[in-house]
Order: sequence, then C-alpha cells, then structure tokens
Amino acid sequence: MQSSAHLAKQLFSMTWPMLFGILSIMSFQLVDSAFIGQLGVLPLAAQGFTAPIAMIFIGLQVGLGIATTSLIARALGASETRFAKQLGGLVIVLGAAGIFIVSLFVWFFRDAVLAMLSAPESVSPIIDAYWGWWLFSTWLGAMIYFFYSICRSNGNTMLPGIVMVVTSLLNIALDPVFIFVLDMGIVGAAIATIVSFTIGILIIVPKCLSSHWLTFEFDDLHIAQTLAKIGHIMGPAMVSQLLPPLSSVLATKLLAGFGTAAVAAWAVSSRFEFFAIVTVLALTMTLPPMVGRFYGAGKFEEIKKVIRIAVVYVLAFQTLVALLVWFTASGIAGLMSSDEQVIEIVTWHLYWVPISLGPLGICMMMVSASNALGKPYKALWMSALRLFAFFLPCLWIGGQIGGLWGLFIGATLANVFAGITAWWIYQSMFKTACEAKAA
Repeated sequence: MQSSAHLAKQLFSMTWPMLFGILSIMSFQLVDSAFIGQLGVLPLAAQGFTAPIAMIFIGLQVGLGIATTSLIARALGASETRFAKQLGGLVIVLGAAGIFIVSLFVWFFRDAVLAMLSAPESVSPIIDAYWGWWLFSTWLGAMIYFFYSICRSNGNTMLPGIVMVVTSLLNIALDPVFIFVLDMGIVGAAIATIVSFTIGILIIVPKCLSSHWLTFEFDDLHIAQTLAKIGHIMGPAMVSQLLPPLSSVLATKLLAGFGTAAVAAWAVSSRFEFFAIVTVLALTMTLPPMVGRFYGAGKFEEIKKVIRIAVVYVLAFQTLVALLVWFTASGIAGLMSSDEQVIEIVTWHLYWVPISLGPLGICMMMVSASNALGKPYKALWMSALRLFAFFLPCLWIGGQIGGLWGLFIGATLANVFAGITAWWIYQSMFKTACEAKAA
C-alpha cells in the first residue's frame, strides 16, 4: 500500500504540467479573441455564431476523452495491457471518423444552421470563407485531444502539457502573421490554429506510437461490446458538457433584469473564476487516470487517500485564493473594466463568490472521479444538481430577496451546496462500486 506522501507527490507531479498547459490554452484563446476583435463587427459576429457549434464539438471530444481515460486507466490497473492498447487505437479511429462526419454535416447544412441561429445574411459570406478552415482546425484539435487522453491514461501528463504550451505559443505567434500581415482576416486565425495543431500532432503521435500506447490490431477485440462500454461513459459525459452552456444562457436571462452592466460584470467575473480554479481544472484531468488504475487493480484504500489529498489541497488553496481576492477585489475589478458601475458590481462578485470555489472544486473533482470509476450517470447527476437544483434556483431566490448582492450570495451558497451534495453522492457511490468490484 502506497503512503499518502508518495501519492501526493505522484498526483502533483502529474498535475503541474496540466496546469501550465491549461493556462497556455486560456491565454491563446484570449489573445485569439482580441485579434479577431480588431477586425470589426462582422468577423466578431461570425465568431459569435460559431461558438454554439463549437460547444457541440467540445462536448463530443471531451465525452470521448473521458471515456478513453476511464476505460484505459482501469484496463491498465487490471493488467489488461493489450485491451488498453486496443482501446487507444479504437478511440482514435472512432474519434477521427465521428468528428469528420459531424464536420461534413455542419459544412453542407451551414445555411440551415445559420438560419436556426437567426444569423443575418451579411454574416453568410464570412461564414462560407471561414467555416471550412475552422472545421478542419476543429477536427485537428479533437484528434490532438484524443492523443492527450491516451497519454494521461498511461500516466504521462508531461507530454500533453508540453504540447499544449507549444501549440498555444505557436498560435499566439502565428495569429498576427496570418490575420494582419498576410491580410487573411478571420480565416487567418483558423489557419494559424491548423498550423499549430499540425505541429502538435507531429510531436505527440510518434511518441504515443513509440511508447506502444495504442494498436490498430482489433482481431481479438469484441468491437460491439467495447463500443457499448465507450458509449456508456461518453453519452452522459457529453450531456454533462452541454449543461453549463444551457445554464449560462438561463443565468444571463436572470442577470439581464438587473441591466447590461450586471451582464457585463458577470461575464468578466466568470472569466476570472476560470483562472482562479485553474488548479482544480488541472486536477480533474490528472485525478481520473490515478483513480481508474487503482480501481482496476482493486486498490480501494489508495483511491480514498488520493481523493482525500486532492480535497484537502483544493479547500486549502482556494481558501488562500479567496483571501487574496478579498483584499485586492477593487484593484482586480479596476483591471477588468474602466466602467465605474461594472467595477462596483465585479467587486461585489469578488467579495462573495471566491469563498465558495473550494466546494465547487470538490464537486468538479467528484464528477471526474465518478467517471473514472465507470459511473457516468452519477457524474451527470452531480452536474445537473449543481446547475439546476442549486445554481439557478439560488441565483433567482437571491436576486429576488437581495437584488445584486443577494444574487452573488445565492451563487456562493449554490457552490457550497453542490460541493457537499457531490461529496455525499460520491461516498455512497464509491462504497457500492467497491463492493461490486470485490464481489
């Protein structure tokens, strides 16, 4: 049995490369949006109408990635090495074909998609020029993500972390060249991403092949049965990815009643929250491979220890972050906006919501751990409860009772309720899962 100190070292040695990888991706996305913002209203509108379709692709690739990590990690834990390799190969084939088919569908029915989104005709020429390149970049992005998942499943987070940083820095460097120097506009942004992802794939694929982490020999693989296992996890995980955008739309409708400044302030503050919980986001990528392997090997005590380590760390770290934000809230708000009303509202947000990011982090980790244990419907249940039983109702009740102040207090309480509930659901599920595995 491994000691808690050894498990903590193992967990955080896997987490820090993901931390820098996620930060680099966030930075690239911010810079990319800033460059496109300089092109005018129509390119910005085109990007806006692209976003909902992008969410579908993200849901598909993250759902399949979660299934990949869970199944491969558990297979390796059970010493089923050949099955783990076959899973890796099958996921690459399935992901490549699936994302390609959806991309073709979006391209050939783009006019109908734009009509459904109520896009004006003035955007259509830009979409016609942009979406072909953007869809290709999306396909490449999905492929590199699947290889990330295979790496993480095999306990290697350094390689995907390095590739994330490299592709993000390349994208930032190439954006102005293609967008402005070569005068390609928004199409240049997509081509810069294509070049960056292609270089990333050229780095990561040879490493995965030389490490023998995947095989395309499926002669002795029950493909239908394996696809059913993948679908069992992928389906709920994909739905879980699509819930936050829906919740965000409903939350925005609630905020709109307090004026445009409130909507703008919430958007700015939410972006800050992503940076505030970046270590949690990294842990949700590194915790599942460890949990999956231990579960496959029947090492239940190790799972308890590593989960406890992650929970204690998140609560302690996010409390420290909340204290720092509390004392610097007005300064941070001033950096985010020049509008006095927005600054005031953002400051209110930063006084309250960061207090609850620890419990929110616990909820997110319990969702990831549940997927790793092959319990995707429990994970989906936790996500749905967080957004629709706690977040939106508490937001509405808080707004009704205390206006904007009440709204932020409601969001804070919702995160606390979500963290407590997710922990309780996970503990109950884990006990049942261990009993079933041991039987």
